[in-house]
Amino acid sequence: MADDGDSLGGRLGRYARVGASVGGLAAKLAGERYLGWNLDREKHANDLRAALGGLKGPLMKAAQLLATIPDALPPEYARELGQLQSNAPAMGWAFVRRRMASELGPDWQARFQRFDKEASFAASLGQVHRAVLPDGSDAAVKLQYPDMASALEADLNQLKVVFAIGQRFDPAIRTDEIHAEITTRLREELDYRREAKHAALYRVMLRDEPNVHVPEVVASHSTDRLLTMGWLAGEPLLNWKEKLQEDKDRLAVNMFRAWYVPFYHYGVIHGDPHLGNYTVRPDGSVNLMDFGCVRIFPPRFVRGSIELYRALMTDDQDRAAAAYEDWGFTGLTRDMIAVLNRWAAFLYGPLMDDRTRRLTEGMAEGFGRDMAQNVFGELRKMGGVRPPREFVFMDRAAIGLGAVFIHLRASINWHRLFEELIDGFDVDALTVRQNAALGEVGLA
Repeated sequence: MADDGDSLGGRLGRYARVGASVGGLAAKLAGERYLGWNLDREKHANDLRAALGGLKGPLMKAAQLLATIPDALPPEYARELGQLQSNAPAMGWAFVRRRMASELGPDWQARFQRFDKEASFAASLGQVHRAVLPDGSDAAVKLQYPDMASALEADLNQLKVVFAIGQRFDPAIRTDEIHAEITTRLREELDYRREAKHAALYRVMLRDEPNVHVPEVVASHSTDRLLTMGWLAGEPLLNWKEKLQEDKDRLAVNMFRAWYVPFYHYGVIHGDPHLGNYTVRPDGSVNLMDFGCVRIFPPRFVRGSIELYRALMTDDQDRAAAAYEDWGFTGLTRDMIAVLNRWAAFLYGPLMDDRTRRLTEGMAEGFGRDMAQNVFGELRKMGGVRPPREFVFMDRAAIGLGAVFIHLRASINWHRLFEELIDGFDVDALTVRQNAALGEVGLA
């Protein structure tokens, strides 16, 4: 028998308890902000992690996202929520056996030379077991948690409540499109056949990148809820924090190309750069291992990213306005564009500076958070803005990847790296490449 906590009824009951806990914690935070209550932030952050820690789903993924963004949270919260990335609860062996039998049939164990009982990694929507296939090759077997479709919808309702609370606290950014985008992407993440196509797409897009490795899908051992891929050996990025600086810089360049060659050459972004989704080989090359959160953009969006960079380089507000329109912003006044440009100049700053430097060079601790608060405060006075759906995961990837570079203290000429990447950009050529790649893997 499954543990009651892992049955659908048990899980839904847990969601109800979490909803009450999160609501109560939000009320405490509001009390500190508006009523001057004295809040113990260490305890409050610990309580929030405890409230979220029993979940597998989008609430945990939202917490993981917040934990990866430098300066987005006070350090107490980032530290506590960051633990959710590695401490997700795994299914026990009895449950795994039943789930594997439901996906591959009662004789599923005969289809592997070896299948590890303990999960190598447990995440928000599924867990990974290491196995050996009949031909002797190592494989990563990703098994989705049970009842996730129903649990996902319950979680999305909780997420809507969290967004609504946040909207009342800070109305500068309207969150309806953000919730809609997250909803679409998370529903896609439950479809492992789609993720298999995403992995194949990344093999196509990165086939000329010798320092980025993408596993091959084992179709015979994959279903809608089970994904088997070749095992890529590597170590966690954090193990590289004590390496020589030249080694860390080489790794940072490889990470940059792993994320941005697909975006600027094909209009595709990996929207989840948290530490569990890749490992590093001894030569500093990168293994990409999870392809659930992938966003395919219209080519105009990529053009907007480059045009905004060019507009900031030349202080051309009209060009910036056209770039925001390419991104899908509507109803922006010139004053709003001026405020957004300040935020964009902060994000693009290292790319505009033609010299070797660290991302945060010259910035005081907390500068990013102070800048964000200032920008959002001004937007609030102007009535707020509604970010387009496409913006959500692009922003997530950019800031999350920036966190990686900050961890590594990478010192690189980001300007030349970026200029090389976008040299000769043509939106029509990108459209042709994108259509060809999507067609090749069955995503057209």
